Amino acid sequence: MSVVLTKSRCTNALRCYWNYALSRFGLVRISHMPLFVSVEPAAICQLRCPECPVGQAKTATLTDRFTDRPATPDRVQTFMSLDLFRRVLEQVKETAWVMQFFFQGEPLLNKDLPQMIAEAHAAGLYTIVSTNAQAITEEMAQALVAAGLDRIIVSMDGLTDESYGAYRIGGSLEQCKAALRWLRKSKIKNQKSKILIELQCLRLKSNEHEWAEMKRVYKTLGADRLVFKTAQLYDYADGHPLMPSAPRYSRYIQGKDGKYHRRQLRKGCFRVWSGCVVTTNGDVLPCCYDKAHAHAYGNNKESAIGELFRNAISLAFRKAAIHEQPDICKECWK
Repeated sequence: MSVVLTKSRCTNALRCYWNYALSRFGLVRISHMPLFVSVEPAAICQLRCPECPVGQAKTATLTDRFTDRPATPDRVQTFMSLDLFRRVLEQVKETAWVMQFFFQGEPLLNKDLPQMIAEAHAAGLYTIVSTNAQAITEEMAQALVAAGLDRIIVSMDGLTDESYGAYRIGGSLEQCKAALRWLRKSKIKNQKSKILIELQCLRLKSNEHEWAEMKRVYKTLGADRLVFKTAQLYDYADGHPLMPSAPRYSRYIQGKDGKYHRRQLRKGCFRVWSGCVVTTNGDVLPCCYDKAHAHAYGNNKESAIGELFRNAISLAFRKAAIHEQPDICKECWK
């Protein structure tokens, strides 16, 4: 990692791991700041991926945590402002190690993204972007590399138009390939850059016949690393057309009753001790699985992240994560 090591960051990390260790014995306390923060540059996307709330335009049904009224589209902030981002960065830059620029929407739709990355990089943070690559031009690739981006994850779930389009509805496979080439070209041209170009592929029924070929060609496409990821599916009880044939590559397993069930994971996830998400409108969430903002600790426009990260709401959520697994934890695959 290219994060700049400082006394405050190392001390904060030790406190985090110590607090998490205590939680394994039932003592929930938080005396540290988040080690990573995921900021949401954009809450919209160009694609219509079938298993994505944003792609299926379900974010307009988010519940406002203050009034319990259905959120209207104008109350779902589209882009994170540069001012809000700078507020977040100022509060976490001394103790955090990593800043991720993604949550639900497509981060590259925010025109301020390269500036955000540059400022996080200047603060000594390790920076990560995850993208569908549809908004990457040659100029954008150059800007991301010049900003000091450490890692970019490009989602490409197939090697043919048919397999890619089965999930990334509305996207272009050729655009993904062009984006990878532009990123590689920019990395080579900028000798100071250490950016890791990661190609990510969801394991789906629609592309399982291409997995071996993907392993052979990902470097020729311009990527440094290939990562396969299992897919989160909805309405999976009776099976799902995108579910891979081999059970080992699915998050769901068929029971004796013939129904599919979510694989059980151990309780007490480290991620809710080590980080948080800040949305476009400033909500601070426990993790990326809180897609409906149902477990928000509060809003950063009203309270500092340090206060929200250690408040009574956050402690109650972590206790629940240890003992009973909240609803969002049951869908997690970390």
